Amino acid sequence: MSLPLENTSPTRLGPLAINVDAAINAALDDKRLVGTVVLIARDGELVYRRAAGLADRENNVAMREDTIFRLASITKPIVAITAMRLVEQGRIGLDDPITKWLPDFRPRLPDGTEAVIRIHHLLTHTSGLGYAFAEEEGGPYHRAGVSDGIGEPGLSLAENLRRIASAPLRFAPGEGWQYSLAMDVLGGIIEKETGSSLDEAVAELVTGPLGLVDTVFSVRDRSRLAAPYMNGSSQPERMGDEALVPMPEGFIRFAPDRILDPASYQSGGAGMAGTADDVLTILETARKGGAPLLSGETVKIMMADQAGGHMQPLMPGFGFGYGWSVVTDPAAAGAPFSAGTIRWGGVYGHSWFVDREKGLTVVALTNTALEGMWGQFTLDLRDAIYAAL
Repeated sequence: MSLPLENTSPTRLGPLAINVDAAINAALDDKRLVGTVVLIARDGELVYRRAAGLADRENNVAMREDTIFRLASITKPIVAITAMRLVEQGRIGLDDPITKWLPDFRPRLPDGTEAVIRIHHLLTHTSGLGYAFAEEEGGPYHRAGVSDGIGEPGLSLAENLRRIASAPLRFAPGEGWQYSLAMDVLGGIIEKETGSSLDEAVAELVTGPLGLVDTVFSVRDRSRLAAPYMNGSSQPERMGDEALVPMPEGFIRFAPDRILDPASYQSGGAGMAGTADDVLTILETARKGGAPLLSGETVKIMMADQAGGHMQPLMPGFGFGYGWSVVTDPAAAGAPFSAGTIRWGGVYGHSWFVDREKGLTVVALTNTALEGMWGQFTLDLRDAIYAAL
């Protein structure tokens, strides 16, 4: 159920196209990106689409509109929608303790006290869990061998959950905010509740009803899979079998071929691959009120700050809903977004946002980490779009 393309081919002469083309061209010319697919919808109409640069630089393969990308954290809103469908069906509850499905998953506070983690905490990253990449080398997740869901191919979910549970929580559930492996834990709960793999559950509850076939946990058409790159000194460097990319607190360990390994657990926070068209369709479904997946009331709840303001010290002007960040104060955020805009990205090099007030949905998938997630390109693209509205 991708957006219809007939009668929606954008002119390359309007201010939006001129501005966005310039932002894309600058990133490619400056060798900050290798390739990208950018889609922009306004009030349900596709007003801009472009595939630019290369999907595989070394083999001179051009980027195509149907190129498949490793989605990383774009997986999170898809799995969040899957969970909320189960909430609407009465099969899981937002206040339910997660031990109802994972009785052995009982990470404790640093003082040894047991804590109660609920579904709500997982969806909002207020559970006290963390990521290995968000701690210094030698931290508790590193010592436990925890996988962030984009490395360590072949690891099972059961083993990774055991490792996560062996490390102490950062804080008591509900008393802070920390981006985390919570969605991987939620993926395990979805599997337990549905009696199926996470891939099958997502297909049944989200991608299947929307008619989407390319956004999955295992790539079917490898010829369309973009080669992965990471920021380099003069131009992006191609990732090998493994790659380490520095982060403010530590580093991210990538294993790009994990997406091709069926023995690797299906990470609810980072494990999917898909196309820009499919991502746009999912986000547009939410923007338009949720049908045929969710009720308008559920979407309204998902798009409100559910993190109790705990995200503010880390990202002023932002809160966190169910599956994405929420702009609560555009002035404090220093961004042109309308209040209520939802946004996030993916560490392989992606960004997206939905500004419901302006009827705007933007998807920018790239094959370059980390420029495509939080580099200058994301700011130039955002500003180019709002300057043309």
